[in-house]
Amino acid sequence: MPDSLDKTGAAGNLMGAMSMVAAMALFAVEDTLLKHVSQRLPVSQILILFGLGGTFIFACLTWQRGERIFNKDLKHPALLIRAVFEVLGRLFFTLSLALTALSTTSAILQATPLLVAAASAVIFREKINGLRWSLIGLGFVGVLLVLRPGLDGFSSLSILAVLGMIGFAGRDLATRAAPKGLSYAQLGVYGFAMLVVSGVILLAWRGEMLRPTGAETLTLACATFVGVAAYTALTMAMRLGEVSVVTPFRYSRLLFAMILAALIFNERPDPLELTGGAVIVLSGLALMLTARKGR
Repeated sequence: MPDSLDKTGAAGNLMGAMSMVAAMALFAVEDTLLKHVSQRLPVSQILILFGLGGTFIFACLTWQRGERIFNKDLKHPALLIRAVFEVLGRLFFTLSLALTALSTTSAILQATPLLVAAASAVIFREKINGLRWSLIGLGFVGVLLVLRPGLDGFSSLSILAVLGMIGFAGRDLATRAAPKGLSYAQLGVYGFAMLVVSGVILLAWRGEMLRPTGAETLTLACATFVGVAAYTALTMAMRLGEVSVVTPFRYSRLLFAMILAALIFNERPDPLELTGGAVIVLSGLALMLTARKGR
């Protein structure tokens, strides 16, 4: 039973925008919780426990909706490619959360739509004019400002966020080509299951497991429920409103992340990082605006 579209003009766009902002706030909270618990627990263990929790919840939602988890569409090549990129994205993004600043990781993540747009021109033959290529290039200049290669503030660990961003972009591109009959609950099962796979891969490389404390278990449980709620709100946003109207509100995630990073981890991004984040966001917003006008 695929999800039905429920777009209702201005009202749908308003509800979609609100759902998108809520989703981004929840994702920022999820990132904060996972970063907090990573201060002691190995990233491999976090991925496995977080993935198992999310998989279980989405499996229950799938059964409640009368859908099959092991759908015949699982054999579709696009879903297999999506699974590979999901593993790469989740693995490197979570490592970046654990080892680098939350604000830096979140800023680099905002470049995902830019990479998706550039890759779509190659893979799906989507037409992109000179202005839009310029905006994509400007966005990647913003990524370089955040990374600052060759400067004193450069950290090689920041490349983890770039690899995570590439993984998520590949996942989004594969999702476009995936069978349309799969619901958000089924995709949620597959997505969270890939977290477990990511954790097992990392565990095989760095075999380390610790017994979580009661507080850490509670934090992971909260992160799981928040992550599921964020994923659901994101799906609602994309189905309630027009994509061109709702998608720009994705960039609110950076604002929420920087606020939480300052309040909880006492992070203070420097002017170059703030400038880079602003360039990425403004480039992405302009790219979406030009796409909408071109229709």
